[in-house]
Amino acid sequence: MSAPTLPLTGSCRCGRVHICITAPPLMTSVCHCRGCQKMSSSAFSLTVMVPSGALEVTQGEPVVCGTHGPDQDHMACPYCMTWMFTRITAYDDFVNVRPTMFDDTTWFKPFIETMTREKLPWVHVPVEHSYEAWPPMDQFETLVAAYATRG
Repeated sequence: MSAPTLPLTGSCRCGRVHICITAPPLMTSVCHCRGCQKMSSSAFSLTVMVPSGALEVTQGEPVVCGTHGPDQDHMACPYCMTWMFTRITAYDDFVNVRPTMFDDTTWFKPFIETMTREKLPWVHVPVEHSYEAWPPMDQFETLVAAYATRG
């Protein structure tokens, strides 16, 4: 797995909303929760966690979709409704961006998986760390440090 070349740029499906990431990801993940399954119309959602200040919307203006607070706001293009990123209100230091929005996705590989207790039985994802729920917050710094030093 290679590190992404910064800045990472991308857009929604229709191209009306563009984003740019200017800092390396903190971590990558797969979420198997039922909410992500329904939001993505798939078996799971993919996430790139980036520092909040590193995400810039460079064109267009996303709108809240899916979950509307109080814990998180899913953001989407108002035209094609592509789910682009999620702001978790309890954590101002990072934002979860859908990696499939980026023009270059060749670097992406999930590092952890969460909510495996809701995982579809046929799904297998090659990750380094797996959690039945969310990783305990006291492990978060260790996971971020391990992600930063991966091969």
